[in-house]
Amino acid sequence: MPAVVPSTPFDGLLCGAAIEIRDDAGSVQLLDPARWRAGPDLTDAEVVRRCTGPTLDLGCGPGRLVRALREHGVVAWGVDSSAVAVELCRSRGTPVLHRNVFAPLPREGRWHHVLLLDGNIGIGGDPHRLLARAGALTATGGTVIVETDPDPGLCWTGCLPVPDVGGEWSTRWARVGVRALEDHAAGLGLAVVGRWPARPGRGDIVELGAVGRRSSVRGRPPG
Repeated sequence: MPAVVPSTPFDGLLCGAAIEIRDDAGSVQLLDPARWRAGPDLTDAEVVRRCTGPTLDLGCGPGRLVRALREHGVVAWGVDSSAVAVELCRSRGTPVLHRNVFAPLPREGRWHHVLLLDGNIGIGGDPHRLLARAGALTATGGTVIVETDPDPGLCWTGCLPVPDVGGEWSTRWARVGVRALEDHAAGLGLAVVGRWPARPGRGDIVELGAVGRRSSVRGRPPG
């Protein structure tokens, strides 16, 4: 396979080393591309166990979770705007869409589960908008599964500086703790239906479902 050549700054991050995101109070979040490229761990295994129907992974990176879900017999697709992430997925035979998460996507409103893991609630620097988008993608009774920041009350938005071959660029990013996530969720008609610890040094994994909707979407895959 020919070498992957970075064509966007996030492509460069995927090919490079980990970076730290620090807020004004000095709290740190690590973005570690080596973790994204690794195999599934125990935290991932619990997510896979809870996904009982077609699942969409927003900001899937190299497709670690998509591949694990499909090996578990679950229909799953990834979405990522990075050309490197998409190439890494396709080189492994992992289904992926090369799109922005806010662009039109297949089967909108019919996914059983939508994932925002590895800090991806930060995409775009507007967690409320992103959570609303994820909720709109789910079927009736579906859930959104989010990995939160270790600081429960944190809700930080700002610029994420990313070193690149051409220097440094920045993009809007966010960090959201579990209490802040619950506040955003409540404003969107979503409630916590499950919560469990993530890997050491991270926050919790929170599963959100729409208030007043059925608690299960088991059955025929969408479409």
